[in-house]
Amino acid sequence: MEGITTYVTDRERSVSIFSYGRVVLALLGRDLAVLKKTAIFFVVRVVMQPLLFVFIFTYVFPKIGQGVGGAGGKEAEFSTLLVAGVVGISIIFQAIQAVALPLVQEFGYTKEIEDRALAPIPTWGLAVEKILSGAIQAIFAGVVVFPIVLFVPATPVHLHINWIMLITLVPLAAVVSGTLGLTIGTLIPPNQVALIFAIIVLPITFLGAVYYPWASLTPIPWLKDIVLINPLVYINEGLRAALTTGVPHMNVAYVYLALIVFATLLGAISIRGLRKRVVG
Repeated sequence: MEGITTYVTDRERSVSIFSYGRVVLALLGRDLAVLKKTAIFFVVRVVMQPLLFVFIFTYVFPKIGQGVGGAGGKEAEFSTLLVAGVVGISIIFQAIQAVALPLVQEFGYTKEIEDRALAPIPTWGLAVEKILSGAIQAIFAGVVVFPIVLFVPATPVHLHINWIMLITLVPLAAVVSGTLGLTIGTLIPPNQVALIFAIIVLPITFLGAVYYPWASLTPIPWLKDIVLINPLVYINEGLRAALTTGVPHMNVAYVYLALIVFATLLGAISIRGLRKRVVG
C-alpha cells in the first residue's frame, strides 16, 4: 500500500507540474500577444539604445577625430571591443524594462497583478513566466545589435564568433537579466520607480565593463574587486570571449559559474519578493 500511495503522489505531482507549465506558457503567450500588438514601439525601444551607442562611439567620434580607444588606429580595436558591451547592456537593460517597469505598474495603479494571481498556478509560476518573458525580449534585443554593428561603424569591426559559447551564454545572460528585473520590480515601491535608474541602472551600466575589459581595471584594484557584484561584468566578459580574439577577458568558467549563481540567487530573492507582494 505504501508503494502504491507513493506512486500516486508522485504521479499527481508530475501532473500538477505539467499543468503549471501549461499555465505558464499560456500567460507567456498572452504577454507575447500583447507585445505583438505594440510591435512598432517595442522595436523602437529595443533598437534605439544600441543604435545610439554604436553610432556615437564608432561612427561620430572617429569621424570628428575624437579618437575613442586611443590614438594610432586603436579606434577599430575599440569598436570591436565595444560590440560585446553593447550586446550585454542591451540584454540587461531590455530585461529590466520588460520586467521591472511593467511590474511596478501592475503593483501600482493597474492592479493587474491581482488578475494574474487568480491563475491556477503558484506564485513561483508567475515569477517564472515574468522571467521568461523578459529573457525572450532580452535575447531579441541582443540579436538586434549585430546588424547594427555591420553597417553603422566608421571603423572595421572584427568579430570571431564562438557559436557554442554564444548560443549558451546569451540565453543564460537573458535569464539572469530577467531575474534581476523581477528582483527590482518586487523590491522597489511603485512610487519610487525613479530609483531604478538612479541607483541601479546607471551604476550597472557604467561599472559593467561595457566600454573596457574588466582586466583593464587592474590599476584600480579596489574598483576591480567591487564591480564583481555586478552581473553585467560577467555578461560582457563572456560575450567578449564569445565574439572576439585578442581582447582580454575573464576566465570563461568563472563567467558561467557567476551567472548561474546570480540566476539562482536573484531567482530565489525575486520569487520570495513576488510572493510577499502578492500575498501581502
